[in-house]
Amino acid sequence: QVQLVESGGGLVQAGGSLRLSCAASGRTFSIYYMGWFRQPPGKEREFVAAISRSGGSTYYADSVKGRFTISGDNAKSTVYLQMNSLEPEDTAVYYCAANPVLNYRTGYGYWGQGTQVTVSS
Repeated sequence: QVQLVESGGGLVQAGGSLRLSCAASGRTFSIYYMGWFRQPPGKEREFVAAISRSGGSTYYADSVKGRFTISGDNAKSTVYLQMNSLEPEDTAVYYCAANPVLNYRTGYGYWGQGTQVTVSS
C-alpha cells in the first residue's frame, strides 16, 4: 500500500501562485509515476500533470502547460506542483495520485484525500 497526503491548497487571486505538496509513504518502490489530477465543481476529474519515478519525464495537460510545473524529491518521497498565473478556471479539488502501472495517464491505484484550490477573479 501507498499513502499520500497533500497540502498547500488555499485561496488565491487570479494571476497568483500556489505550490501543492504530496508526501508519499509505504511501498513507494512499487510506483512508476506520480500524478496530479483535479476535479472542478460539477465536472469530472481530469489529468493535470505527471512525473516519472526518476524525475526524468514530465507530462502536462494542455490547459496548464507553461503555467504549472511538477517536480519531485525522492529523498523526501514528495512531489510538488508549482502553479503560476492561476486562473479562475483552475479552481478545483486537486488530488495527488501514485501509479503502480507503467502509464502516466491512467491506472492510478492510490489517491490522496484532495486539497481545495480556489482562484478568485
